Amino acid sequence: MSILTVKNLSHGFGDRAIFNNVSFRLLKGEHIGLIGANGEGKSTFMNIITHKLEPDEGNIEWSKRVRVGYLDQHTALEKGTSIKSVLDSAFKYLFDMETEMNDMYMRMGEVSPEELDVMMEDVGTIQDILNHNDFYITDSKVNEVARGLGLLDVGLDKPVDSLSGGQRTKVLLAKLLLEKPDILLLDEPTNYLDEEHIEWLKKYLNDYENAFILISHDIPFLNSVVNLIYHMDNKELNRYVGDYDNFMRVYEAKKKQVESAYKQQQQEISDLEDFVNRNKARVATRNMAMSRQKKLDKMDRIELAREKPKPEFNFKLARTSGKLIFQTNDLVIGYNEPLCRPLNLKLERGQKIAITGANGLGKTTLLRSVLGEIQSIEGSVDTGEFLHIGYFEQEIKEANYNTCIEEVWKEFPSYTQYEIRAALAKCGLTTQHIESKIVVLSGGEQAKVRLCKLLNNETNFLVLDEPTNHLDVDAKEELKRALIAYKGTILLISHEPEFYRDIVTDVWNLEQWTTKIV
Repeated sequence: MSILTVKNLSHGFGDRAIFNNVSFRLLKGEHIGLIGANGEGKSTFMNIITHKLEPDEGNIEWSKRVRVGYLDQHTALEKGTSIKSVLDSAFKYLFDMETEMNDMYMRMGEVSPEELDVMMEDVGTIQDILNHNDFYITDSKVNEVARGLGLLDVGLDKPVDSLSGGQRTKVLLAKLLLEKPDILLLDEPTNYLDEEHIEWLKKYLNDYENAFILISHDIPFLNSVVNLIYHMDNKELNRYVGDYDNFMRVYEAKKKQVESAYKQQQQEISDLEDFVNRNKARVATRNMAMSRQKKLDKMDRIELAREKPKPEFNFKLARTSGKLIFQTNDLVIGYNEPLCRPLNLKLERGQKIAITGANGLGKTTLLRSVLGEIQSIEGSVDTGEFLHIGYFEQEIKEANYNTCIEEVWKEFPSYTQYEIRAALAKCGLTTQHIESKIVVLSGGEQAKVRLCKLLNNETNFLVLDEPTNHLDVDAKEELKRALIAYKGTILLISHEPEFYRDIVTDVWNLEQWTTKIV
């Protein structure tokens, strides 16, 4: 049974087309991975099917009474509300149904036999819905999901406005899972999740009996939970049965077939055109030449897909730093309360360190304390000489209305416009992206603009806070290669062992030093 039908969808921003006559059908129980390079329109597609955005053309049809759950990381959480209150609100529609059912029970003594039959049927339907959605064991369901995503360790009484970005995402995800919608729409749910909670989410989604559409650039995660791939590319949406690895095999084989057919057709076109040019002027062969020309005119010509610009990341190296990068002396990080025991850490030139650990333990706080951006609670940080630091922040919250060119030019005023365009193109951005305002770009495209600024500054110490969030597969692989090749020092926060394992010389797990329960 079809839950969602999308017909002849076309959409764009200004003169930049995103979809052209795209159709899509979602069936009950399908577990779909929605993939594609940054800027191909995955999040735009989600916004269109949830009616947050009106398409230029096309129809979006949901079947009746379908409950849709969409993980939107920009959802506002009411200040002062506890985690428990937010999670309990997932069952509001069930409590409303119970109230409706109880009202019907109260009125049953006052209605006619015919109305009573209708009410009894309605009550039975509501009772089935309540039973099916675990209404009578809501507390245990809340605890089960909160435990799986690490929220019990945070404390369910904690107000949501005191949470870190990762913890906030977990609360939104937990609420969504507890709602148990007919279709889950998940836009990069593993961003800001810890490794153990990603594992829990894998198991949950594998057991999920309803349908979901998942946007993710985390290939191991995709492979473990989806059974269908929809690939968004060149304004098209194509369906592939199986996981991501199977999609890649079929996609590459199909691409080679098209390239082979294209070469054969180009050779045939060349031969026909040569024959026509040599024979159209001669009376004896004019008819044959006209026949060949008609064949050329009627030919359905194969066109190769436009090649996407692949990112090319090469960090500029500053002069060599001193041997000591930084050393902490009984450093206690935190804001209103300590997040760790006194830390005595030392980082030396050439080391590449990954910082890991659960959300909310202070990984970003540690980086910002070392960089001197925030005051520590106790202790001090000694930094070495000749440091040229490049800092990639986890998230930029303010809307940026500069174009990509303006944003990079502001940082490098001595560059020519050609040099600015070339630098952005090397990061995998097209001309249309480069001329667009940053606010309308996807998360991955915005990250590439920020990387562009980092790449073009000379550095010898890179401080990177989850740089792979939102980056597509090609960009992630190229960033990994560039960081392995980088001759300077690296301090990196990441939840992806597949990404950092080959880069780093050591791992600092903040869970070993935290004052919190994990």
